[in-house]
Amino acid sequence: MKKILLLLANGFEAYEASAFTDVLGWNQLEGDGSTVVVTAGLHKELKATWNFCVTPEKLLMDVNLDEFDALAIPGGFEEADFYDDAFSEQFGMVIRHFNDQHKPIASICVAALAVAHSGVLKERRATTYNHPTSKRLAQLATYGINISKERIVVDDNIITSANPSTAMEVAFTLLEMLTSPYNTAKVKDLMGY
Repeated sequence: MKKILLLLANGFEAYEASAFTDVLGWNQLEGDGSTVVVTAGLHKELKATWNFCVTPEKLLMDVNLDEFDALAIPGGFEEADFYDDAFSEQFGMVIRHFNDQHKPIASICVAALAVAHSGVLKERRATTYNHPTSKRLAQLATYGINISKERIVVDDNIITSANPSTAMEVAFTLLEMLTSPYNTAKVKDLMGY
């Protein structure tokens, strides 16, 4: 069984988190059955964007990181205080642990900024929220990142993406890293993709 840690910051986007739980959940029941997702955060209750409240399964301080095979991080909104948790030393420590172990790290949209803030993206290719009115790509570049204009960027073990519309693709990319192209195609077909 492959365990995926779904790392949730206050202010995360519920849609982006649900892409991981849905794709990996479908795999658990209809694919090769090899994935299980565990949610964790810094607080007993997390408020997603638009005041959607979530109770993570575990507090981050109670998680044994060595039990996990991959890390998934949804993005969120500054106005919902996403960066308070996402830029915390606790989040950075988790991201560095997975990178040091060369395990997959999948981030959607501005979650790439949390990955960059941890220090593991320096001199690597990545992207983040790319709308022409947004400052986020310029912010990502300040971390010494090689900015890509692609919707989804895979640089070795790290996945970054350009906006919320990529959420399902990122989740499928992570599933393929953890299982196989054949299994991922089967799950995509069953889900109507």
